[in-house]
Amino acid sequence: MNQADRENQQLVLALSKGRIFEDTLPLLKAAGIEMVDNPESSRKLILETSDPLLRVVIVRATDVPTYVQYGAADFGVAGKDVLLEHGGEGLYQPIDLNIAQCRMSVAVQKGFDYQNAVRQGARLRVATKFVQTAREHFARKGVHVDLIKLYGSMELAPLVGLSDAIVDLVSTGGTLRANNLEEVEHIMDVSSRLIVNQAALKMKRERLAPILAAFESAAVKG
Repeated sequence: MNQADRENQQLVLALSKGRIFEDTLPLLKAAGIEMVDNPESSRKLILETSDPLLRVVIVRATDVPTYVQYGAADFGVAGKDVLLEHGGEGLYQPIDLNIAQCRMSVAVQKGFDYQNAVRQGARLRVATKFVQTAREHFARKGVHVDLIKLYGSMELAPLVGLSDAIVDLVSTGGTLRANNLEEVEHIMDVSSRLIVNQAALKMKRERLAPILAAFESAAVKG
C-alpha cells in the first residue's frame, strides 16, 4: 500500500477518558478492534489499536465534536449534552449508542422554594456548564435567568450563595445528596452518540461502513 492509499484508509476515532471510553470498548470489540494502549496507564494522547489503520485520540469530552467537525478525527463518541452545546454543525449523527446514560436536571439546596422561584416572569441565578441547554429550558418556562458558567463542581454554587440553582448531569444523585442538594426538575435523558465527519463519510465510506454497522448492532443488542 503506497502512502496515498494508506492515508485514505487511515481512520482516527476521538474519545474522552472515563465512562465514555470504557463503554465504547465493547463496541470496538464488536467491530473486531482491541486497544493496544491503555489511556489510564499511558500518557500518550494518540493510542494504537489492533487495527494498524485505526488510531484513537484522547481529548476532552467537550472537544470531541470539534475534532470531528474539522476533520482531525474521522469519527467520535460524544454525549448528547455536549452535542447540544456544540450545535452539531458539520457532523453526521447516525447512531444513539445508548451508553454513558444519565440525565440533565435542575437541582437546588434543600429547603429552597423552587416552584415559587420559577413562577412566570421570575428571575433566577443558575450555575452550569451547559449554558445553551439551561437558557432554552428556562426560556420555555418564561423564567428569566442569570447564567453563571462554571467548569468545576456545580454543587458548590448554591451552598456559597453563588447561584439559586444548578443545571448539571446526574447519574445516581449521590453527590447531590452528600451536599444537601436535591433534584427538582428533569430536563432530558442523556446518552452518547456516534458522530462522523461528513467529508470522511463520503471519502472513507468503505472503511467506516463495517465499523459503524458493528457499533449499531452492538448498541441495539446492548
